[in-house]
Amino acid sequence: MATEHKNRTRTFKWADPFAWVEAAPGKTGLQLLRDGLRDGMPRPPFAETLDIRLVSVDEGKAVFEGQAEEYFYNPIGVVHGGFAMTLLDSALGVAVHTTLGVGERYTTLETKVNFVRPITLDTGRVRCDGAVVHRGATIATAEGKVIAVDTGKLLAHGTTTCLIIPARSA
Repeated sequence: MATEHKNRTRTFKWADPFAWVEAAPGKTGLQLLRDGLRDGMPRPPFAETLDIRLVSVDEGKAVFEGQAEEYFYNPIGVVHGGFAMTLLDSALGVAVHTTLGVGERYTTLETKVNFVRPITLDTGRVRCDGAVVHRGATIATAEGKVIAVDTGKLLAHGTTTCLIIPARSA
């Protein structure tokens, strides 16, 4: 006998994806992020879609949190690895972003992730702490961990390498 599958729906809204870009001129990376958290800047559309949020920033550090949802599941019955990967990419990138001077930018060159435990609905809230390991003139590296908030269990860990793009000359 075939199992009856019920369709589900999901609706969400997002704000202008360029709000952060427009707020950036004249600010260091850390100033922009702190101002954004303080002033309640809207989450970028990808973060709204995955319901992840920036929780805190400091020089060379960033923390994101999220909650796995049923619509993140893959065909093998666990949350798709892209959820943990996105948390890591976000926390590691934002950690690097906190080190940027006025007008500097960055782009990710490489990300490496190790998935340690599956994430399921039972995992609850997850937290990703990212920290810069090295910040040079052209290259920055960072590392981070995704943990289950309730149990403290490690779920994934990873590293990134970013290219630092200098401020444009006037």
